[in-house]
Parts: sequence; C-alpha cells; structure tokens
Amino acid sequence: MSSLFTGSGVGPTILYLALSIFIGLLLGKIKIAKISLGITWVLFVGIALSACGISLNHDMLHVIKEFGLILFVVGVGLQVGPGFFRSFKKGGLAMNLMALVNVALGVLITVMIAKVAHQDLADMAGVYTGAITNTPGLSAAQQAVTDMGIEGASDRLAAGYAVAYPLAVVGMIVTCILLRPLCRIDLAKEPSSLETTTVTATAQKGKGGFLLIPVFIIIALGIIIGSIPIPVGMKAPIKLGLAGGPLVVAIIGGWLGVKKSWFSTEFTEGQGVHALREVGIALFLAGVGLSAGGQFVSTVQEHYMWVVYGVIITMVPPILVGLFGRLVLKMNYYTLMGFIGGSHTDPPTLAFANTVAPEGCKLPNMGYATVYPLTMFLRIFTAQLLVLLTV
Repeated sequence: MSSLFTGSGVGPTILYLALSIFIGLLLGKIKIAKISLGITWVLFVGIALSACGISLNHDMLHVIKEFGLILFVVGVGLQVGPGFFRSFKKGGLAMNLMALVNVALGVLITVMIAKVAHQDLADMAGVYTGAITNTPGLSAAQQAVTDMGIEGASDRLAAGYAVAYPLAVVGMIVTCILLRPLCRIDLAKEPSSLETTTVTATAQKGKGGFLLIPVFIIIALGIIIGSIPIPVGMKAPIKLGLAGGPLVVAIIGGWLGVKKSWFSTEFTEGQGVHALREVGIALFLAGVGLSAGGQFVSTVQEHYMWVVYGVIITMVPPILVGLFGRLVLKMNYYTLMGFIGGSHTDPPTLAFANTVAPEGCKLPNMGYATVYPLTMFLRIFTAQLLVLLTV
C-alpha cells in the first residue's frame, strides 16, 4: 500500500496528478475581493506537493503535461476556428502588431537587465523563457547553446526558466487584474460578445465516438506540422512545436469543418470540446507544478534576483501594451485578457480569463488564438536570438 504514495511508478504519478487537480479546483472556487485564480490553483498545489519531497517519474509527467497542453489548444482552436478569420476584420491585425511590440519590449527589457545588473545574457535567456512561460523557447535556446558549445549553459537556462515560470503565471493574471482599475473597467458594463459571432451551419448529429475523430486527426496533423523545421538562417531552425502546430490545425479545421458542413457549431461550441479544453489545461498545470516544485525552492534561494528580473519581464510589457490597447484602441477587456495570455503563450492566463468572462463568452479564446501562432514563432526566435547575442 505504501508504494502507492511513494516511488516513480504509474500509480503514484496518477494519484498526485489527481490530487493536484482535485484540490486545485476546490481552491479555485475561493474568491478574495471578488477575485479568484480559478484553475491556476492546480499549478500551485502541484508545486507544493512536489516541494514536500514527492519524487515522481519525470518522463511520465512530461508526456502527460504535453498531451494536456495539446488537448487544451485543440479545444481552443476548435472553439474559435469558425469565427477566427473574421476576427481579423475586427482588430486581429492590430492585435498581432501589438503582440509584436509586446515581444520586442520583453527582449529589450531582458537585454537592459543583463547590461545594468551585469548578468550573463545566456542566463537571462532562461529567465526570459520562464517569464514568458514558453517551453519551446527554452528548448530552442538549449539547443542553440549546445550547438555553440557553451559549457553548462543549458542547465543555467533551465534554472532561470524554473525560477521565473511560476511567478510569471501569477504576474500575468495580476496584470489582467491591474488593468481593471487602471483603465476604469466595469465588468458589469463590459460587452461579452461581438456583434457578429454566429456561424450558420447545417446541424449534424452524430455519436460521441464519431465526433472524437476530428479531434485526433487534428492532433496527428498538428504534431506533424509543428515538427517541421523552419530555416531562419540561425544555428537551429524554428518550429511551431507540440502546441503551436495543433492550435493552427485546430483553427483551420474548426473554420473549414463548419464552412463545409463536415460538422456543426454544435460540435465546436458543445460541452465535449469545452470539457476537452478544461481537462487538458488541468493536466498541463498539474504536470508543470509536480515537475518544477522540487527544484523551485533551492533555485530561488540561489538566484533570488532572477525572480525579480522575471517579474519585470513578465509584467511591464503587457501592462504597457494593454493600456494602449484599452485606452487608445478601445479593446474589449475580455479580448484583452485573452490577448495577454496569447502574447505570452500562457494557457493559465486564458483559463483565468474564461473564469472572469460570462458563461458562453468566446472573446478571451478569440484574443488568445488570434495572436498565439505569431507569438509562438517570435518567442522561439527571440529566445535563440538572446543566446546568439552572447557570442
């Protein structure tokens, strides 16, 4: 019986994943000053359990975490796909330009911190990837330092990422919350839908098993596309990755599927896809927490200033860009929260935005998916660029 609570087998891994999700979801119902972190609590419960000395199979956690992220982005892509391309007529181009500025500000701040605080830029590249919660960017940066033969840099990159990541999740949610008083936003008066978001399609009935077919076709095609290397004239090619590829395919699949009447909006907007998204993000957050917690405390003690640098990189760009989007471009607040999550490739921020938005509101998902593909490309590219600037 004791083997169920210790060791790195299948049983303990699934047990602690379930406990992280169960306890996290319960805590997510607690509101302080009418504010709740929602499903993000799953991440912190996982970190707490891991910090208590629980040792789990990291290969299993990695697979579960990545699969959860894939399920999440596929759910998001299917939900926003039918109206995705119309969104570019309603500010999609402006949002992508804002995302470009947001990325540029993050890189600029990272370089400035390295110069002023006399930090190694390769180390700061790790803090940067954690501060923007971009695991593919970390992997690309690690591959770059390996190709360049920089000894020990890969481990330092991972350490910087681990220190910055948990507080980055909190930082972006806090950013969304801070924008309310800064922009005098009244949620009761905030529109929760676009004027035209309804897609007309022929309803298509089908068994649940049949409706799962598109999901797994999208996952398979997305992984293939996400694995295609894109040469950019650098030491290592850029890829959309395990999250970016499925998201792009899901958006196109949702749009084309409804347009061609392969399936209806009853499928893309139904409880099945919603549950797929929620299960995916819960598995992802629990996997991240249980993987990172054991090293988090010791790494923070050794590199406590990296925490401060990470918070600055996390919060300053989206606050500035968010203020511009709201005060100048008059962006909807729910869309803006989704944009902040997408411009940092951060699923927990989107999950938080969906808890704030009224039930059935698609605007956070639309904002997230509109900028996610471009942002993913830019984040991976800039992570490698920071490493190359060390030479």
